Amino acid sequence: MNFISQIAWNMEGLIPAIAQDAKSNRVLMMAWMNKEALQATVFERRAVYWSRSRNKLWRKGEQSGNIQRLVGLHLDCDSDTILLKVKQTGYGACHTGRESCFFRVLHDNNWSTIDEVIRDPEEMYR
Repeated sequence: MNFISQIAWNMEGLIPAIAQDAKSNRVLMMAWMNKEALQATVFERRAVYWSRSRNKLWRKGEQSGNIQRLVGLHLDCDSDTILLKVKQTGYGACHTGRESCFFRVLHDNNWSTIDEVIRDPEEMYR
């Protein structure tokens, strides 16, 4: 896959991957990809990330059912960040049970929560 060689991987062989809802354009989450994860994402047409904590591939939604179907891939101007346009299924992208991992906003020097929990995380990961 020639497109893989055009990416500016970091020292660990990773690239930041931002998932954005293809319909609403809302940023859902940020994760990491290695070459294997990117190849799997393109081949399977669903988001596959690299888990740095578990040191293995992580197919988004494999436990929670909140799968991200790939709609499109974009590479930024420096070739060091990937944008995944996805169709989010299930209850959202965040492990906290919210639609987006970006559910806090800075207001008057304090972080305020702007999204409610859609589904109890304990129910998602049984």
